[in-house]
Amino acid sequence: MVGVQDTTDLGKDLHRTYSKVMERSTKTHCPGCGALLEETDGPVHRYMEGSPACFMLFNQILACEYSDPALLPTHRLTVDTYAVQHSGEARTRQQIQSVGLHLARLGLQLERPTPPNETNDIMLGLGKHKLTLEYIEPPKHFEMTVADVADFAGRSQHSDKVRAWALSAWEDWSDHHEYILSWAARWF
Repeated sequence: MVGVQDTTDLGKDLHRTYSKVMERSTKTHCPGCGALLEETDGPVHRYMEGSPACFMLFNQILACEYSDPALLPTHRLTVDTYAVQHSGEARTRQQIQSVGLHLARLGLQLERPTPPNETNDIMLGLGKHKLTLEYIEPPKHFEMTVADVADFAGRSQHSDKVRAWALSAWEDWSDHHEYILSWAARWF
């Protein structure tokens, strides 16, 4: 991709760090996206339901995106995709709003391509109406997860893999496309 700085060394370093941590672990499924990952201790997102290993992979991808300005346009797809795959089952107002807003922005980015700064402005506008979002049942299975993208973090395939992951997650939520897109259309 023209203009994409190869952050392969950063990606390799992060992957080596993850691999060293994981050597001592057993595998378990992430409760959010279902990825089979090495069990490990570590931080998790405050309200998104995921495993420490999954959150570590997500943060490795984010580190590469923050380190290379050419990858920043991909950043919102990464965040939205991870968020909609780690919605949790608790059905708290915060989780409902998070899934709804991230799913709306993901759909807008994929269905009606808009420059990243504009999609962010749209999400900020939609956020003013987040209390009107209803709970939507998450998919039972995700075809592609952060685990399928992490090995490409910072490499020339980074953006293509993130986009494939985003498209896959959007398709996994297809039962709710009509609801979320019509909800978003009401407010912008």
